Amino acid sequence: MPDMAPSSPARATAVFTGGCFWCVEAVFEELDGVIDAISGYSGGSKADANYEAVCSGTTGHAEAVQIVYDPARIDYRKLLEVHFTTHDPTTLDRQGNDVGSQYRSAIFYANENEQRVAQNYIDELTRARVFDRPIVTTLEPLQAFYPAETYHQGYVCANPRQGYVRAVALPKVDKVRKQFAPDLKKKSPLEE
Repeated sequence: MPDMAPSSPARATAVFTGGCFWCVEAVFEELDGVIDAISGYSGGSKADANYEAVCSGTTGHAEAVQIVYDPARIDYRKLLEVHFTTHDPTTLDRQGNDVGSQYRSAIFYANENEQRVAQNYIDELTRARVFDRPIVTTLEPLQAFYPAETYHQGYVCANPRQGYVRAVALPKVDKVRKQFAPDLKKKSPLEE
């Protein structure tokens, strides 16, 4: 698989999508055990993996985040819990004002175990009726992850006063801080 971070016992990766990658990246950067969160693209070819093309909604990509984490400190299920708490998995190809298949809710699984854990978690949420509408999050096999352009990396930390960041990303960060306080880093990346 091209452009994939290597996994080892002390390092694993997960790829999630749920709207603008700036928001998803900022949420996961808050968690203890997350080594890095990288904005990028999954679901399409390398030839079209650039912001302008992906924004057209015609490439098959989704704005994705590759989460590099230490499974001894945070597990895949906890990442799923955070993900499903900080975006709306019931809106097809949409998160708020971000509309198009590039903003779909998806879990890009790298192996059968990730697929099984993700499906079981979605089934659990459905049985518990956590959401008023059906979950539309797709489970898609991870073919590749392509890092986004440099200016997208760490965007929320670099631009905390930008309008979209203040209106959309920071409320998601606040939500994860409140609901997952025991799972946070000692110092938020936004404070550095």
